[in-house]
Amino acid sequence: MLYFEIMRVAINSLRSNPMRSMLTMLGVIIGVAAVITMVALGTGAQAAVEAQLSSLGADILTVSQGFGRGASGARGRSERLSVDDAIAIQAKGHTITDVVPVSQRDAQVEYGNVNLSTRVIGTWANWAEVNRWEIGQGRFMTKAEADGRRRVAVLGSALSELLFPPSIDPVGSQIRIRGIQFEVIGVFEEKGSGNDFRNPDEQVWIPLSTSQWRVFGTNRINNIQVQIASENLMMAAMAEIESVVRRQHRLRPDVDSDFRISSQTQFLEVIQESRRTFTMLLAGIAAVSLVVGGIGIMNIMLVSVTERTREIGIRKAIGATRGSVQLQFLIEAVVLSCLGGALGIALAWVASQQLSENFGWTMVIPPNAVVMSFGFSAMIGIVFGFYPAVRASRLDPIEALRYE
Repeated sequence: MLYFEIMRVAINSLRSNPMRSMLTMLGVIIGVAAVITMVALGTGAQAAVEAQLSSLGADILTVSQGFGRGASGARGRSERLSVDDAIAIQAKGHTITDVVPVSQRDAQVEYGNVNLSTRVIGTWANWAEVNRWEIGQGRFMTKAEADGRRRVAVLGSALSELLFPPSIDPVGSQIRIRGIQFEVIGVFEEKGSGNDFRNPDEQVWIPLSTSQWRVFGTNRINNIQVQIASENLMMAAMAEIESVVRRQHRLRPDVDSDFRISSQTQFLEVIQESRRTFTMLLAGIAAVSLVVGGIGIMNIMLVSVTERTREIGIRKAIGATRGSVQLQFLIEAVVLSCLGGALGIALAWVASQQLSENFGWTMVIPPNAVVMSFGFSAMIGIVFGFYPAVRASRLDPIEALRYE
């Protein structure tokens, strides 16, 4: 029997039982769709992390307060970071281009009858430039305003929408922060999700001197952002910053540092690795359904062999070889799995589009995941269709013709 004739007979056999063929493919369809969707979700998350890293700046180090241990191993209190530490880093750092101290707390922000609790950030006039944030309306604070304890504020885009109705221009309006009146001088462009489970677009920025002496009543700062000249100088910059701050805090050589130095890259790499592991776990679980689909194909093919025993006997009686019978059933299994794989790819594409549109998730379907999933579905058909095909080819024609 010619190969195209074997193919035609196999496909006609599947078309004769469309409902059973569809139910047989269902396991493969769901498996392929689940694997591709999970990989698309993980790849999209990784792309989002890389975009976030690019927007945050890989050349920024953050100095934050911590606890150190003395020579005896006793845990000591942290020396609070101060503006003097930031000034010292800026003055003595050779690998450093800019320094920004940050003081942040949650506080009530009011406009008219709207009262919200949000993050208030006190900082210097160079914060937006260092962190690569763009102003959408108005402007950011000036150095004179930052040094002069002026009551000016810059809002995140989401906070502006929450506070002000569409008919009101936020720039030039008056808001209250902890009961103190501030003039809104600018609104940032939308930044997107943050890396600390907060929406950065719902924050408000004010001069550091104003936050210390008029709003929070303390000279404490939470961290110092340090922009380095080049990513290649990161290790040298860390050593330089550690030396300067230890000197500022008068720490002896046998005492651990009471502060931490971290980079955006380190933090986001941890997130990226955890998401990658989670994606592989979900994809592995989804791949199990492919195997279950393969078992379903083998089960249905065995049933088909039993139902078509007389047909097999007739074919062999009129000259069909063992190889042609085996190839016919193997083709049926492969067609089922490959068609299921193709439908699974289509379902994964639709699911990815819906998740992206309805939930705002970044979904990226990598071509290699599509090729691997389709190839795996074809292999499933070969592996699980082989035994039924062999069993059909080994039927004795005389016994098969007697079968009722």
